[in-house]
Amino acid sequence: MKSILAVILLFVTAPALFAQGAPPQGSANAPYVMEYYYKVQWGHQQEFLNLFLKNHYPLLQRDVESGRMLSVKIETPSNHMTEDSRWDYRVTITFKNSTAATTSNPNEEAEVKKLFPDQATYQREEQRRFEILLAHWDIPVSNITPAKK
Repeated sequence: MKSILAVILLFVTAPALFAQGAPPQGSANAPYVMEYYYKVQWGHQQEFLNLFLKNHYPLLQRDVESGRMLSVKIETPSNHMTEDSRWDYRVTITFKNSTAATTSNPNEEAEVKKLFPDQATYQREEQRRFEILLAHWDIPVSNITPAKK
């Protein structure tokens, strides 16, 4: 009897379980938004930001100029949060479409060499940027704001 009740309960609750996921971002040719979060070792936030702005942000700007990305926004929280939920920087990128967001840029290596002719310094600074990084995570986000009627 318990197993029959368990099966019935599974069939009743299964549709709700599958409905819990994030809504899709829309069509393949629609803009695709990703948020990138960075948590840095205490006391190294400014160093991380300086290295990010020097070595990574120019690449992001090139992607916007090429049309691969529509926009890039860098933010930091205004208030404190608990250590387990703390993040120091959020970079929100709106890509042209989901393909641009989920495939690597085939021109990135050439762009890196063009923007940073001193590759030894670039590699050393990028290594340092990741040494002081405690955590990094990426989250695709969907706009679910109802359309105006």
